[in-house]
Amino acid sequence: MKHRHDEAALALISELAKKAEINDKIPEALYQKYDVRRGLRNPNGTGVLVGLTEVGNVEGYKLIDGVKHPDEGRLYYRGYNIVDLVNGFQSEGRFGYEEIAYLLLVGELPDMEQLHAFENLLGSCRELPEGFTENMILRIPSKDIMNKLQRSVLVLYSHDQNPDDISTQNIMRQSIQMIGLFPTIISYGYQAKAHYFDKKSLYIHSPNPKLSTAENLLVLTRPDSRYTRTEAETLDLMMVIHAEHGGGNNSAFAIHVVSSSGTDTYSAISTAVGSLKGPKHGGANAMVNLMIDDIKAHAGNWRDPASVKDYLKKMLLKEVFDKEGLIYGMGHAVYTLSDPRAILLKDKARFLAEEKGPEAVATFALYENIERLTKELFREMRGEKGIICANVDLYSGFVYEMLNIPSDLYTPLFAAARISGWCAHRLEQVVSDKKIMRPAYQSDILDVPYVRISDR
Repeated sequence: MKHRHDEAALALISELAKKAEINDKIPEALYQKYDVRRGLRNPNGTGVLVGLTEVGNVEGYKLIDGVKHPDEGRLYYRGYNIVDLVNGFQSEGRFGYEEIAYLLLVGELPDMEQLHAFENLLGSCRELPEGFTENMILRIPSKDIMNKLQRSVLVLYSHDQNPDDISTQNIMRQSIQMIGLFPTIISYGYQAKAHYFDKKSLYIHSPNPKLSTAENLLVLTRPDSRYTRTEAETLDLMMVIHAEHGGGNNSAFAIHVVSSSGTDTYSAISTAVGSLKGPKHGGANAMVNLMIDDIKAHAGNWRDPASVKDYLKKMLLKEVFDKEGLIYGMGHAVYTLSDPRAILLKDKARFLAEEKGPEAVATFALYENIERLTKELFREMRGEKGIICANVDLYSGFVYEMLNIPSDLYTPLFAAARISGWCAHRLEQVVSDKKIMRPAYQSDILDVPYVRISDR
């Protein structure tokens, strides 16, 4: 729907926006006066404790007498170290995402019979409802796949004969169905966007119920549906390490907040999708790729570490690239010395680069140089406090590029992985905590005298 405003209407909108900007600006001093934990962060940078979860846990530092001390990063799914989980299924030559989804939803690891039954159940949930592809996706294409995903989730409510039942069994049914459907929705959403907005050919492949989630994503997004085993294993790893990241990240917290109101599963999950769409949450991997392109174009000899280091320093000084003073893919709100996801992905990315050829190997070396040289620069510029590590986004953008996955799908793929963690958090909230979340907000403007309209 397009709104065509005349100049007078646009001028009024501008005037209203300026008034709102003035009246909505809360003085900085008030945040200190009332000891407000902005962003739900404590003064030492740790998160405010607002709940309990056994779905996932993130550790990146040691807290001693209220002071943060750097430490190696650890990520746990239901108490299992992510490194042990990945090493477990990869050592047996298996795909892992379905096993991880089972673990997150149920709270325990499946045996082989349970895993096969769960895989078959997921496979039976990959087909969209009748008419959904044509009416929801192709007839109403979106330039943004996350927008299409969020709208599609809400429309799924209308295809559910029992959408509002929040019993554990019904939420489990809805969760499994959405885990199965997310890859299909984002793949078809991308195909519609590529066709109607980018003028490319339209490819709508049917999902294969016998393939893994990662394999189906490659089948559905590629014109020829072909992929190598290494490609599928790499995408599977990407999904495993993005499946969950504790209850405090923005989208998981949103799930807990909205679920506490007693609303339906589709409303709760669409809220999480909207959160992940935000560039401060789910869009960092695309920024890494833009940064890499900029370095290759403007850093002189990007294969020379000295040239790269000089350019990275200019980035930190806000002189080049987007002039934000950031090196994307470096640093994290929790992890200090290392991000276990980045370590796992880096090893797989190196193997994938070697399979792709010399140019890919050279580009991978650039990513390694960025990681190493950024750490050097932080030590040189900030001394002992200059501690930083690569986060998962540094290498995820590279992996997506090596997999020939378009940037339009970077964040939607994140969502297709995280849906299992979101559903696990929703189940936990509904089962464990019946109280609606209602935090406090302080107001500093009270008893304003009313003025009759004729006197204003």
